[in-house]
Amino acid sequence: METQTDTMPKWKDNGDYTRRNRFTGESIELTKEEAQKHDEIFYYEAVATLEDKELGSGASKYWQKMRKNLDWFMKHNAKAYMVLLD
Repeated sequence: METQTDTMPKWKDNGDYTRRNRFTGESIELTKEEAQKHDEIFYYEAVATLEDKELGSGASKYWQKMRKNLDWFMKHNAKAYMVLLD
């Protein structure tokens, strides 16, 4: 059974695909697909962190979803990966 956290919330597309590194402040313009993958990474990280509080560290299935998107970024836009996620 699919739960509410199994899928990303649907956000209104405002056409702004610039994303900023939360630690360095450096930003980069992404494509719509890249921006969606980026947002999913942080969504799944938050959900996994909450779920791990109940299941134990590293037990959440959402870490795999986050890793899948990180791997996608490394393959499809290494520069953006280095700026935003490394």
